[in-house]
Amino acid sequence: MPSTVSALPTSSARIAAGGIALAAVGAIAASGKAVIVKLAYRHGVDATTLLALRMLMAFPLFALLAVWSARRATALSWGDRGRVLWLGFTGYYLSSLLDFQGLQYISVTLERLILYLNPTLVLLISLVLLKKRPGRWQLVALGLSYLGVLLAFGHDLQLEGGRILLGSALVFASALSYALYLFGSGQVVARIGAIRLTAYASCVACALCVLHFAVLHPLAALGQAPPPVYWLSLINATLCTVLPVLAIMLAVKRIGSSLAAQVGMLGPVSTIVMSLWLLDEPMGPWQILGTALVLLGVLLVSRVRA
Repeated sequence: MPSTVSALPTSSARIAAGGIALAAVGAIAASGKAVIVKLAYRHGVDATTLLALRMLMAFPLFALLAVWSARRATALSWGDRGRVLWLGFTGYYLSSLLDFQGLQYISVTLERLILYLNPTLVLLISLVLLKKRPGRWQLVALGLSYLGVLLAFGHDLQLEGGRILLGSALVFASALSYALYLFGSGQVVARIGAIRLTAYASCVACALCVLHFAVLHPLAALGQAPPPVYWLSLINATLCTVLPVLAIMLAVKRIGSSLAAQVGMLGPVSTIVMSLWLLDEPMGPWQILGTALVLLGVLLVSRVRA
């Protein structure tokens, strides 16, 4: 009996440690996406081409995930099919397109900080649409988060001027689009399941991204990019797109969404490290302070919502 009792905490600790490790891997892998995109831009390709290559390479993996997640599930109603299409459009296609466009003009550190406002944007959407009164700590969290972004924004604005305005607006629109996806996916997740919904919505986004490219370019142009772009797109599709989705979902299953979100704060920090290491982007004290304020604000939002 004593050995059985002592084994239970050990097993729980291993599950928790595994969940934290998965959340960390997911956060770091996802944060590498912007760095990969910046490296690919050095080869003269545009955002539409990069996005199409990324989603085209990720599609087989998302399709396999969709088949696996639906093997014992009931068929979707027509209403849920329409919701999946809408969520795929807002959450993965539109937000990715705006993000890739914005990365042409701003640093990956500023991009990651703006995207990390997602929890605060979901909170604001809930306050507006559900008529909820914000609590004192919610207002403090919002103030800290947006003050942090403004500090980092001001640092970059002094260096590059008007390009920062356009890029920041595009990335903020990307964050808002994804926040609408998160806000609207709650009830759908309960009926369809998180993995199944993500796989279906991602497949929809893959098709939309390739269709978008086909409208602007001949499809044959996908085969005419410089060779390094294909390797970078493959890394982006697998390590920075599909892997984070699976890792974070498995982490949430093990340790819950609140702790997984807190571990996810490694994302902006790892972005800073990779931008300094691989891109030689300048990093000033205002960006460091802005990052700290955004992380503190998001931590408060996560704790208050939990």
